[in-house]
Amino acid sequence: MEGWHPMTFELGIYHFGELTPDPATGIPPQPGVRLRELIEQARAADDAGLDVFAVGEHHRTDFAVSTPAVVLAAMAARTSNIKLSSAVSVLSSDDPVRVFQQFATLDLISGGRAEIIAGRGSYIESFPLFGYDLNDYTELFAEKLDLLLQLREHNPVTWRGTMRPALTDADVAPRPERELPVWVAVGGTPASVVRSAKLNLPLSLAIIGGSYRQFAPFVELYRQAAAKFGHDPARLKVSVSSPGFIAATHREAIEVSQPYFQAGWMANHHQRGQGVPMPRLAYEAQASRAGAFFLGSPQEVIDKIMDQYELFRHDRVMIQMGFGNVPQRQMLRSIELFGGEVAPVVRKEIASRQESAGPVSGSGSGSGADRPGQEASA
Repeated sequence: MEGWHPMTFELGIYHFGELTPDPATGIPPQPGVRLRELIEQARAADDAGLDVFAVGEHHRTDFAVSTPAVVLAAMAARTSNIKLSSAVSVLSSDDPVRVFQQFATLDLISGGRAEIIAGRGSYIESFPLFGYDLNDYTELFAEKLDLLLQLREHNPVTWRGTMRPALTDADVAPRPERELPVWVAVGGTPASVVRSAKLNLPLSLAIIGGSYRQFAPFVELYRQAAAKFGHDPARLKVSVSSPGFIAATHREAIEVSQPYFQAGWMANHHQRGQGVPMPRLAYEAQASRAGAFFLGSPQEVIDKIMDQYELFRHDRVMIQMGFGNVPQRQMLRSIELFGGEVAPVVRKEIASRQESAGPVSGSGSGSGADRPGQEASA
């Protein structure tokens, strides 16, 4: 393709700020401590040369982050280069005007490093909290995403919908210095994939378990739909997000992270009716070449990323690092290994393969994989 240039492959970390009780003491971290640790992690990721740090939004006492933009603004003051994103902004139960204003402000504070990853939300506590009907789950997201994109494109903006009061020549400020990136997070809904393609928006694919190969049809559908709607699939970005942890050896990665992951898995899902333990063997299986988790030694994580790249031809990997509150010392070391040993090898190898292969086409990734059936984790 004339004028095509390889995209820089990005690597990052996302975190929900969970307040999981320590598996040894049974005591959860204090919210203030957890938030300060997240800020320190973002600074470490920036120092390590990683590309993105993202935080999720939840509205329960077992999470510390309910307002991602506020936490990200604190991170902006302590970092210089790393992109700062939500993961996700639960747009369905928020006001797109306020979301835009918050992230435009973050973008100005950070010098153009803000992103929004918007999602419908697989946690539902925010809907009654802010007065929304779960029966409107799908319609709320579609309409509010439309408004968010209108706010990004126009000022003043005139807009009319059914879920929110209309806007007539509304002046929405501040304005970012550039077009604010908006990604759409999906996990197991083909309609969401097609919507993202139709709107020409980058796709953030949440793979929280099982075999990542099950998700190849979604990437293929995304690129085929983009081409059908008149967009260039080679310019549409795809991100893969999964749990993981990196240590010097496979054994250390498993032994350090598994007790915390198990505690977080149980605490995180018990209010969603999914409080089923993940045995050690199942956790180990997720660390295998076929499993979803970026879990193990630096070389094992490199191998997993490159295997996925051969399948998806994607543009970004985001690791939910140390889920369940792995202690800060081990977390910071894991971030160092990710940025210092994994990222340089992955970037170099993918750049080489991009130069050789050229742009992806509308036919997308490999075919023949099983269809997934899981909702986004954020």
